Amino acid sequence: MEIILLEDVKALGKKGQKVTVNDGYARNFILPKKLGIEATAKNLNDLKLKKANEEKKAQEILEEAKAFAAEMKDKVVVVSLKAGNGGKTFGSISTKEIAQAAKEQLNYDIDKKKMHLADPIKAIGNYIVQVKLHPKVTGELTVKVQEL
Repeated sequence: MEIILLEDVKALGKKGQKVTVNDGYARNFILPKKLGIEATAKNLNDLKLKKANEEKKAQEILEEAKAFAAEMKDKVVVVSLKAGNGGKTFGSISTKEIAQAAKEQLNYDIDKKKMHLADPIKAIGNYIVQVKLHPKVTGELTVKVQEL
């Protein structure tokens, strides 16, 4: 019997896959537990439409991420850091402060975990911070650190 899996089944297949199984296995395990449905023409067509819709949504999300990355590239976030004589700073700036400043200044809601800083910023100047917006899109945000 051919089955379309509705969930991942260990040692059988992934969600959305069409697999062939014994009739008893299908009737006694897969169908009662709602792990799959019978592969009729209607169900196969529904699966095809569902996959096309998911691909369309994924493409829209990718386009939004690319547009946001292009918009973000031109923006500058200003963060102040307390400094003493000779430009020596007290403390550092982490992704948490950058995310908070981006929210206040640019109204961008960026997750601090998506930002990549090799080390916390400990000096005054301009820095480029990598922001992971999508698995395929990484944006750049310019952070200007000035003396408080």
